[in-house]
Amino acid sequence: MSYDLAAIREHFPALDEGASHFDGPGGSQTPDVVAEAMAATLTSAVSNRGSVTKAEQRAEEIVHTARRTMTDFLNAETVVFGRSMTQLTYDFARTLAKTWHPGDEVIVTRLDHDANIRPWVQAAEANGVTVRWAPFDPETGELHPNHITNLLTNRTKLVAVTAASNLLGTKPDIPAITEAAHQAGVKVYVDGVHLTPHTAIDVQALNADFYVCSPYKFCGPHMGVLAAAKHELEQLNPDKLLPSTNEVPERFELGTLPYELLAGTTAAVRFLETLGMDNIEAHENKLKARLRNGLNQTEKVKIYSPEHSTPTVLFTVNNLEPQAVYRKLAEHNINAPAGNFYAIECSRWLGLGDQGAVRAGIAPYTSESDVDRLLDVIAGL
Repeated sequence: MSYDLAAIREHFPALDEGASHFDGPGGSQTPDVVAEAMAATLTSAVSNRGSVTKAEQRAEEIVHTARRTMTDFLNAETVVFGRSMTQLTYDFARTLAKTWHPGDEVIVTRLDHDANIRPWVQAAEANGVTVRWAPFDPETGELHPNHITNLLTNRTKLVAVTAASNLLGTKPDIPAITEAAHQAGVKVYVDGVHLTPHTAIDVQALNADFYVCSPYKFCGPHMGVLAAAKHELEQLNPDKLLPSTNEVPERFELGTLPYELLAGTTAAVRFLETLGMDNIEAHENKLKARLRNGLNQTEKVKIYSPEHSTPTVLFTVNNLEPQAVYRKLAEHNINAPAGNFYAIECSRWLGLGDQGAVRAGIAPYTSESDVDRLLDVIAGL
């Protein structure tokens, strides 16, 4: 199956503005088929879920279709829908913390986005639980399994770790981490937000107890999805309204679900499936290599991302503040923001402080001319 980039770009109306978008790690552009699915849902007769009226049946079908689509896409047993990955993680942190006791321990990493750190830190503090911090190698940007496994004890209850750093693109060995954690009887909560857009995901192969992602990072609407086995969810008792169902996974979904966003998520996954995740990965890795090679030819640029990473490159330019580089690129209609992107612990660990660096992310719609355009501006700074 060929990767027809010109035909793919035709599906993204936002590209008509002429900007080169390297801001995908913060949220991808949206294809027309997703917007159309959302609009069709909003303008059709939809009611609360049920089986009597057509409006109820339509709502029911939208939810079930989205759930089947996401479980297939992630090779998961079931999924929970939420407003965002951050909201879902806070909800699950509070729920899991009900089973913790003073003196227990949780492990978080310096590599992670704060959404997979702060909810666990705050839940731990509220329950007298110790937080243990897993470092990563700031020279290579790599987090090795032993950075986490060396911290496991008989009091550890949970490991929270990213499947890919949204700042560096680093991809830890999740199967090795989950295997070691499970041997110690420890649950693993994996942030898959940054990895999911760039490669085929198999939650069961990763052996993650909980895996969270965000459809708006892979061409869908703004919401969050958590994947887990049903037996894991059945052991948890979230706070919920008295008349709401106690069925799994619905008992974790608070209030009426956003049907239009679910329809958009289904459309996004189906769009990606027509492209093929392997084809997307090959396209993005080819352009990542082009970008890295170009930046490496400029002595004034320092790259922080490891070679083995997602198609994301974090870099600084000598004697220039990251925000100044960001603004200069914007003057040339190139969207490559600078900052810590909520991976504040990671940025500090790298010695970049809170200001971070410039981040350029490759997306399915990125072209060679986009990459060359960015490189030309950087070379002229």
